[in-house]
Amino acid sequence: MTDNEVSNIQTDNPLGAEPIGRLLRRFAVPSCISMIVNALYNIVDQIFIGRGVGYLGNGATSVILPLTVLALGVSFLFGDGCAAFYSMKLGQKKPEQAAKSVGTAVLCAVIAGIALGVVCSIFLSPLCRLTGATEAIYPYAMDYGRVIAAGLPLVVFFAGMSSIIRADGSPGYSMAGLLTGCVTNIVMDYILVFPLDMGVRGAAIATVLGQAANTVLYLFYFRRFRQVRLTRKNFRIHVPYIRRICQLGISSCIIQLSIVVIMIVTNKLLVFYGAKSKYGADIPLTAMGVTMKINNILIAIMNGIAAGALPIIGFNYGARNLNRVKKTIKMSVGIAMLCGVVATFFFQMFPEQIISIFGSESDLYVEFSILCLRVFLLLCVLDGMNNVIPTCFQAVGRPGYSALASCLRQLILNIPPAIIAPLFVGVTGILWNGPIACASTFIIDLILIRKIFREMEL
Repeated sequence: MTDNEVSNIQTDNPLGAEPIGRLLRRFAVPSCISMIVNALYNIVDQIFIGRGVGYLGNGATSVILPLTVLALGVSFLFGDGCAAFYSMKLGQKKPEQAAKSVGTAVLCAVIAGIALGVVCSIFLSPLCRLTGATEAIYPYAMDYGRVIAAGLPLVVFFAGMSSIIRADGSPGYSMAGLLTGCVTNIVMDYILVFPLDMGVRGAAIATVLGQAANTVLYLFYFRRFRQVRLTRKNFRIHVPYIRRICQLGISSCIIQLSIVVIMIVTNKLLVFYGAKSKYGADIPLTAMGVTMKINNILIAIMNGIAAGALPIIGFNYGARNLNRVKKTIKMSVGIAMLCGVVATFFFQMFPEQIISIFGSESDLYVEFSILCLRVFLLLCVLDGMNNVIPTCFQAVGRPGYSALASCLRQLILNIPPAIIAPLFVGVTGILWNGPIACASTFIIDLILIRKIFREMEL
């Protein structure tokens, strides 16, 4: 790339000059749609399985979900890390380094994805037991998990590439890839679950086919990069870049890994205390799984806002336009919390109607599902701060802050209440770890972001 080409890339880049509100609309709207579509992969399965198989089938998706979340953690390690590094290097007018980071991240993601798929396939049975499968749910979980495990390399690739494509200034293309996968998943879900009567295995096959369609579309993007020109020499593992990419992506990875831990602990607690209650072991496990996937829609919107803000913050931080950095952070947090207000209204006012989308086989199932939605998501409005701020820390090169907030929330502020509360009030006490963790994390994030703002003023 010539000096003139480098100069033109920086001169024409709107991230450093265009109004923040307009940039956020351009980047965040398609990012939100992309994240929602990504969340729909599992939700669509749950809807079709709930109506075609029953709540035991839905319990199987709750048992296997931690494997998918684990794959997302690996993908975010390289994808989000590369996206942050890429944006900063563009802001510093170093496009060659940005290009090398893409090649390094993609190769690492492919290798890690294949390894993860092989390990999960070999150890699927003990993993199902570890993630809370009851005797009734276990056979469904194995049928569903065998197929999902085989598709994990696709998850690692396309989820990581989605972040990189957005950072390159093509959020619309990222959205198109995820939409293609989701539509494929929905169509094949209907065909395989109902006309072909393939049950949970059919739903899993539909999911992997959607992921494959998404992956194929993203492969074509390597010839369409806007901010850099990729060549074969870029697609090597450049060792000096791995450390920095992983440093910037580790917080996103830790968030997902922490979610896996809390899922496993929560599933085990729900089965144990549920068996001692009128609900039994299977209903609490399934109801919490449904609640988490409903919440994933809200989290997807908030993460989409954060993902849309990341390249804006990263570019301007690299270019030392610190006022634009602070304005972007404040605006993105405000929009995310407003979305939380709207979601809280629906969760509290219409829980039964929302739950009914996933099937309602018994009064006890509906009763516990409503409790999950109302109690566990009571303070989800605060997740507007809790989900956007860690990404902002990454974008300004402070992954340690992001990792700290993520670990505190998922491991220290979430698990203890889940363990202690049911000792006094039974299985419903597990639900209160949600609002307790939200409130505690909000306070920590507020302290850390104010510290970042003060450092910018020095």
